[in-house]
Amino acid sequence: MTASRATTPAGEIVTRPMRRAVVTGAGGFIGGHLVRRLEREGVVVRAVDTKPTAEWQQRSDTAENCILDVGTDAGAMGAVDGVDTVFNLAADMGGIGFIEKNRARCMLSVLTSVHMLRAAERLGVERYFYSSSACVYAAVHQDRPDVVGLREEDAYPAMPEEGYGWEKLFSERLCRQFEADFGLATRVARYHNVYGPEGTFEGGREKAPAALCRKIAAAKLCGSPVLEVWGDGRQTRSFTYIDDCIEGTLRIVASDVAEPLNLGSDQLVSIDRLVDILEGIAGVRLERRYITDAAQGVRGRNSDNTRINDLLGWAPSIRLEVGLERTYRWVYDQLAARSGG
Repeated sequence: MTASRATTPAGEIVTRPMRRAVVTGAGGFIGGHLVRRLEREGVVVRAVDTKPTAEWQQRSDTAENCILDVGTDAGAMGAVDGVDTVFNLAADMGGIGFIEKNRARCMLSVLTSVHMLRAAERLGVERYFYSSSACVYAAVHQDRPDVVGLREEDAYPAMPEEGYGWEKLFSERLCRQFEADFGLATRVARYHNVYGPEGTFEGGREKAPAALCRKIAAAKLCGSPVLEVWGDGRQTRSFTYIDDCIEGTLRIVASDVAEPLNLGSDQLVSIDRLVDILEGIAGVRLERRYITDAAQGVRGRNSDNTRINDLLGWAPSIRLEVGLERTYRWVYDQLAARSGG
């Protein structure tokens, strides 16, 4: 038996036993990293996704790998049967280019929350984690580059992003009601722009750091002097490295905090600054061509980490420069291997 760990503001370590867990969306970027971390901690893991295992971004040979649709009652019951902890990361989503064009598809992910929560309650799960998103916040708080960090209470009055944001906010409320009505212990993290190695970097679902890593690596490999940048380069974001995301997830699950918590970096940068950092890592300087009619989302978004610091005594700390170095090297190696470079 192993335990998840959380730190109280007083510095005390709180442990909660976790013997057997299911991770939905395990074939995706965050899910794959979470499976590996749980296994390193000695947890027996059932890894679940709808995709064939050959298409998973990471696959552990020691996990129980299952192809199930947890957006159905039968799939959810099969996923949850025999586990004490649920990590529900399953969602049909991607970067801004995907979610703006697939709002109905994104909203249908609510079926995974409905069926997974019902299965968890019926089968007596001890703890249920749901991965929400900063997309639950209203655009009024994100309408300029020099934004103030988003506080958890800024999700209300509710006006989240169309499609994806509404699905996430509704699923948060569903978690709250299952805890209130049925006593199912639920925990929610609002992820802010998670990136890192083993993530999607092409195909239309990639997010800004991975997309720019790919474009810059490709430019270096083929000798192109031009880089296309979506937007005007002045929009701002904070980006959370995958290791911080996984650590924060486990701490939130182990905590007694039932309300949603931001899980994101508070290192705000413009997209132009993001490109500057990547150019420095790659050792290139490129001509930037701004595609101002491309999807670019809100003008600014940053995480306020006051609450996670106060309640858990921890917040994401991996600097963007460090995480981008690791991510760029991984993306470059993928492209170089294809080209024989």
